[in-house]
Amino acid sequence: MLATPVSGQSYDGIVVTQSDFQALQAFKHAFDDPKGVLRSWNDSGASACSGGWVGIKCVRGQVISIQLPWKGLGGRISEKIGQLSALRKLSLHDNLIQGFVPTSLGWLRDLRGVYLFNNRLSGQIPPSIVQCSILQALDLSNNALTGVIPTGFGNSSKLYRLNLSFNSLSGPIPADLSRIPSLTFIALQHNNLSGSIPDNWGSSNSKKGAAERNYYQLQILNLDYNSFSGPFPASISRMGRLEEITLSHNQINGSIPAELGELPRLQTLDISYNNINGSFPQSLSNLSSLARLNIANNRIQGNLPDTMNGLKNLKTLVLRRNHLSGSIPETLGNISGLLQLDLAENSFNGSIPASIGELSDLNALNVSYNNLSGAVPTQLWMRFNSSSFVGNLQLCGYSSSVPCPSPPPPPPASNVTEPSSFPSSQRQKLSKKDIILIAAGVLLAILLLLCCILLCCLMLKKTTTSGKGGEAAPRKEKAVPTAAADIEGGGEAGGKLVHFDGPFVFTADDLLCATAEVMGKSTYGTVYKATLEDGNQVAVKRLREKIAKNQREFETEVNMLGKIRHPNLLALRAYYLGPKGEKLLVFDFMPRGSLAAFLHG
Repeated sequence: MLATPVSGQSYDGIVVTQSDFQALQAFKHAFDDPKGVLRSWNDSGASACSGGWVGIKCVRGQVISIQLPWKGLGGRISEKIGQLSALRKLSLHDNLIQGFVPTSLGWLRDLRGVYLFNNRLSGQIPPSIVQCSILQALDLSNNALTGVIPTGFGNSSKLYRLNLSFNSLSGPIPADLSRIPSLTFIALQHNNLSGSIPDNWGSSNSKKGAAERNYYQLQILNLDYNSFSGPFPASISRMGRLEEITLSHNQINGSIPAELGELPRLQTLDISYNNINGSFPQSLSNLSSLARLNIANNRIQGNLPDTMNGLKNLKTLVLRRNHLSGSIPETLGNISGLLQLDLAENSFNGSIPASIGELSDLNALNVSYNNLSGAVPTQLWMRFNSSSFVGNLQLCGYSSSVPCPSPPPPPPASNVTEPSSFPSSQRQKLSKKDIILIAAGVLLAILLLLCCILLCCLMLKKTTTSGKGGEAAPRKEKAVPTAAADIEGGGEAGGKLVHFDGPFVFTADDLLCATAEVMGKSTYGTVYKATLEDGNQVAVKRLREKIAKNQREFETEVNMLGKIRHPNLLALRAYYLGPKGEKLLVFDFMPRGSLAAFLHG
């Protein structure tokens, strides 16, 4: 079917089609626009696809993108949006839109990104949305949606981001969500979801072992503040790229699976405020990348393993309000970067290890309400107040009101003669002359002692001053190497986007639709500051055609660059190969200017 242009104009790929023009007019009239943002959407439609209509992008006269975030729009989203058959991206986040999520979104077979978060939408998530088979990102967070999560997302082989958090959704998690290899981000926190967490993670995959754990891309799983029950799913250990698991404030029971120790990239594990019991698995000490571990308010019992120093990158350890016992492991003092240690309200006994006092970066400590005894290490009571130690009846030395008992005096020497054994002639009173001589001798001895002390101080000061010319050896820190995780995807007009390890993931559509401003130019190309849909900023370098090599050589060299990690080098996060030969390099954006500006002012 040929597209019909509006206003009788000849179709040239720039004038919007009649069908899309009518859909956009209905879309506009359903909104409240107090700021007049849509004033440019005039009745002629002649400039809709040539940049005249704010937020609209077209290809061959058909609308492919509507981007109107932060515009103060109210009203509702018209069902006529289903007429925009070529629509790929709908971004209306951070507005005041009410009403339902349109069912007609499910008619849009090219739809890839839906961003409606931070609005006032209500009703259910339309089941038709799962018919968008190439959907890549769905973010409906922070609305007032109710009902259940539709089943069928497992058919979306491209879905990498699903955020339904901060709504009022109920019911269980659909089992097919745990079998989508492309998913990197699942956020369902702060809902009313219930039932067991699926225990079939990765069950559709025939791969085994390490290959199985690297097949799935899931990095973030956030399910906290719901009503989930049942055991902790052991199959989640198949998600070998997981970096964050947060399941706090639920009703999960059973024990912590030992298989969690097989997640080499895990950085955050928060299962606090549940009903988890059993012992602390020794395998958790294998999580060398773990930075935050919170198991507070559960029923974990037994001893902590002596292998806790395996958590070499741990920053926060919170185990309060459990049933842990035994002594506090001395090896905790070997975790040099530890910032927060909370072991309060357990049954630990013995003394506080002196090694914990050697943790120079520790800024929060709580061992209150245990069965600890002995003296608090000096380095700890000098840095933390008494609230960190109270509730231990046999612990002392942490405040002036709880001093440690003084040691008993030594017994008298056996060769000292009792005063009564002296002859009576030696026990007579001293004369005034004798007293004066004794006092003078004592005074002279004190003066000599003071002179010696002063001389020692002067010599010590001279030695210290002469030694200040040296320099302290620099402290070496080991960086934890991370393997690159490639994620490929096409853009709106084709092409290839390859990701390396980074703090966020985006599609080629996100990159090509991002707002950009020129930062600098050189003989090799132009550098832009690009702002992505979620607000993150990256630096994009577009290489000149005559400079860049052919595709095979380019990919070989760029893949080598993407694996380089050094504190003094910007990490290459991704690259893009366009269908017409364009080549883009994506780096972290450094907001404080360029190196040239810093060196040459």
